[in-house]
Amino acid sequence: MRRIAVWALLAAAPVLAQNNQQVTKLVILKNIDQRAVQMLTSWGVAIVNSGDRNLALSGPQDKVAAVEAAIKQLDVPAKSVELTVYFVVGGDQPNLAGATVPQDLRDVITQLKGAFAFKDYKMLDVLTLRTRAGSSADTSGILNGAAPPKMSQFSIRNATVSEDGNTVRLDRMHAGLRIPYTRTTAANEKTGIGTGVGRTVDYINSGIDQDVDVKVGQKVVVGRSSLEGPQQALFLILTATVIQ
Repeated sequence: MRRIAVWALLAAAPVLAQNNQQVTKLVILKNIDQRAVQMLTSWGVAIVNSGDRNLALSGPQDKVAAVEAAIKQLDVPAKSVELTVYFVVGGDQPNLAGATVPQDLRDVITQLKGAFAFKDYKMLDVLTLRTRAGSSADTSGILNGAAPPKMSQFSIRNATVSEDGNTVRLDRMHAGLRIPYTRTTAANEKTGIGTGVGRTVDYINSGIDQDVDVKVGQKVVVGRSSLEGPQQALFLILTATVIQ
């Protein structure tokens, strides 16, 4: 939408101004680099990189003014996004592991109970990350004191904020658990040489991988994953906040 507004601004610039002499103007970029404004050279203005984030605009006065106005529209700070994912476990066991689900998630848990008849729901973990729109980010948590420990993970490839700021699109979102297991192998399994027994620790990744759109301020159940059989399930609840 911003590019459409820029093109409309340039198209509306007067082509034949009465006072249209050749001028040169210096513009200092604050938030974007020179590549982001190269499309504006097609409007009859030379754009020369004259230093660190400095641009020299040369051309007819009316067109230089229009390009300068377009650059101001483009050169705005990227929005930041704060994402929180709640790892909620549903199960039928009498002593389900986890903490009490916080009060602000009670409405979501009520909806889950209507769809999944588990006896209890517990909070397993909460992960939060903040990133600029257009960037990737990841975080992880340790869930117990075992060696090696069970871990939680949350990552995104890219975050995009809608023009109205009400929706956040997450590309290649992953949220889930890393569950360790130990397997017994021959000491020299790869070469087949030697004797003895060795132990290798591997991890199983369990969770949700998908692209998702999240309305700002809403709590969205983005997925369900089985956990230790059908008697338990991992639910992932996501919230997003746009920080101007």
